[in-house]
Amino acid sequence: MTDTSREYAAALDADDPLASLRDAFVRDDPELIYLDGNSLGRLPKATAERIASVVRDEWGADLIRSWSHWADVPYRVGDLIGETLLGAAGGQVIVSDSTTVNLYKLAVAALDARRDRNVIVTDDDNFPTDRYVLEGLAAQRGLELRVLHTDLDEGLDLDALREAVGPDTALVSLSHVAYRSGALLDLAAVTEIVHEAGALVLWDLCHSAGSVPVRLDASGADLAVGCTYKYLNGGPGSPAFLYVRKELQDLRQPIWGWFGQRDQFAMGPAYDPASGIGRFLVGTPPIMAIAAVEEGVRLLAEAGIDRLRAKGEALTGYLIDLAAAWLPDLALATPADPKRRGSHVALRHPEAWRMAQAMIADRVIPDYRTPDRLRLGPAPISTSFTEVWDGLDRLRTIVADRTYERFSSEPARVT
Repeated sequence: MTDTSREYAAALDADDPLASLRDAFVRDDPELIYLDGNSLGRLPKATAERIASVVRDEWGADLIRSWSHWADVPYRVGDLIGETLLGAAGGQVIVSDSTTVNLYKLAVAALDARRDRNVIVTDDDNFPTDRYVLEGLAAQRGLELRVLHTDLDEGLDLDALREAVGPDTALVSLSHVAYRSGALLDLAAVTEIVHEAGALVLWDLCHSAGSVPVRLDASGADLAVGCTYKYLNGGPGSPAFLYVRKELQDLRQPIWGWFGQRDQFAMGPAYDPASGIGRFLVGTPPIMAIAAVEEGVRLLAEAGIDRLRAKGEALTGYLIDLAAAWLPDLALATPADPKRRGSHVALRHPEAWRMAQAMIADRVIPDYRTPDRLRLGPAPISTSFTEVWDGLDRLRTIVADRTYERFSSEPARVT
């Protein structure tokens, strides 16, 4: 049985090899418990100065002369992400656009490479933007979108995937870590199933990049996308990344922009795609935003993805143990096996929405996901065991005192 004392949490922090890196992040409110690092990562202290330097020196002083090194930024930061977090050798990852746009680009390129096939496979718990993009492509091209049912707590069953793919399958697109439950798919096993059917696989790494070892090259993965504002701490709206396996870089993506052109400044009359990963660029890269991404990734690289994974397993395991001891009315909605989950935990309760609002009022920041999930995301690089203890302690008081009943039962809707 887990020791539920706060002293035990402090002892875990004392033994944490990543503890010193918590000081690398801005913490303006020492009383705030932040358990939503899988939605938006904390601000690294170095990022503000880095952006100021880009503005002051590279833009303010050097002006257009900075393009001599700015043009390489999407490649350099892409390689840093790939080599330190994704198990991808250089020249296969680049930073550009949003996750949705990158998913669209790679999905179209994959479908064009399998024109003799007419089925796209995904699952009903895949992230909404992924499902919407795939639905749109299926409608535009007259293809079948085969949507597999997924257990909301345990994730996709691989036997169901095996039954769904075949000689008609062009593309399978799945999330490595489920956004709602945190269920972790076996990337290599899924890729093998897809390849046996002769299809291509496109991974969404938004909830795994920076918290779970991905090992794209070793698994034989074809294509992948991911955001940088969650575990990579790139800031709100920071640009996404995409991965294209070296052997597939002759694919032609659908958005033909001048940064994907072979001889960009020749200003030629026709599009001639650049060789390599550069052909998957489109327009002018957001230099200041990518500079912020680089600072976040540098911290993760210093920590090391294997140590981040070990810390993530320990944090989520500790959170699950505390919830089991203190919150018996909240059911675990995440795989209990640490090898089958990412770095966030979902707890299920009919009043999850109101509990989340009560926690926020008590200076604990969680997240809520439909239909009834309280989602807690302790980021391995910036969250302490003591913060998890304090957050769950405040939650058990909220539940015991039923203070959540003061809050509206209807989630706010953006109109």
